Amino acid sequence: MIVMLTALEVEYAAVRAHLSGITTHHHASGTLFEIGHVGGCEIALALTGMGNTGAATLTERAITEFDPDVVMFVGVAGGLATWLELGDVVVATRVYGYHGGRETAEEFRSRPRAWELQHHVEQLARHVARSFPGPRVEFQPIAAGEVVLNSTSAPLARQINRHYDDAVAVEMESAGVANAAHLNMATPTVTVRGISDLVDGKDATDLQGWQPIAAANAAKFAVALAAALSTPRTESRRSKGKAQPVGDIVFNNHGSVGNQVGTNNGTINVSQNQARERLNDLTTVVVRAHQAGELDQDLFSAAMVALDEARNSTGPIDLRRIRVLLAGIPAVRPVLDSIVDSL
Repeated sequence: MIVMLTALEVEYAAVRAHLSGITTHHHASGTLFEIGHVGGCEIALALTGMGNTGAATLTERAITEFDPDVVMFVGVAGGLATWLELGDVVVATRVYGYHGGRETAEEFRSRPRAWELQHHVEQLARHVARSFPGPRVEFQPIAAGEVVLNSTSAPLARQINRHYDDAVAVEMESAGVANAAHLNMATPTVTVRGISDLVDGKDATDLQGWQPIAAANAAKFAVALAAALSTPRTESRRSKGKAQPVGDIVFNNHGSVGNQVGTNNGTINVSQNQARERLNDLTTVVVRAHQAGELDQDLFSAAMVALDEARNSTGPIDLRRIRVLLAGIPAVRPVLDSIVDSL
């Protein structure tokens, strides 16, 4: 599961255009998520509105609801660097929250806050960018505040240039997303922004239609990265020859493993029949969650029908409907994920 958040409808539409099998998911507090798929990757999409505060609130809500592997913020930004071109994509290697500071009679004294892109996400993003058949992708810091900046000669632009002179773009949401994720078990986040203006002349470039172009470019790279993030990693040299736990299942890539029914040389995974037996465990967890008030009657009934269909199917188990129904229930997610990982 990957959560993608956007601030504007044009950004939302650009991401949604890549999703298939879209269903709606209603959060108890009123937020509406749409859940869809890109290849084998499941994506929960929501609109935050403009500003770091709303973005932080919905990031917290999405992490609690879905327990995602990564949270992405996808959208447009204004370019600060003169070498950027309209339509370029910037992946934020660092997000600056630039509004923190102390204003004195003499000057503004910055009190910087910054959040780094997690190493493994950056490495994979750079790998995707090397063969990305789209616009130029840059890996640079971004500044996030609460003001729409529309002039490079404005006092705010000079402040950013003085204290954050390596920031190549400016926007209004990523600091909130990064901080909320940091406070929630350090969930990885990544900001992907298409350059829709170069700060000066923003109104003109908006009229020329650069927002939807930049949003589409950012969305295209974001879904490519999401697909890469959802692909299982190859084993490391350090783990070679060792049994590796994945959820409740043990994989072994070399040698023999004892304490099993018989002995297996090579890769070990549970069979379809064993996975069907695990569905009984999932059913028990779903019933308990319903009794605890975590599933309403309609969702519980739909989940039980989907579980029966999966258990009684004669072909390969298809968990897509079950995942759509139950991915947002924290009590159910660990057992569901262990079954998904086993197939």
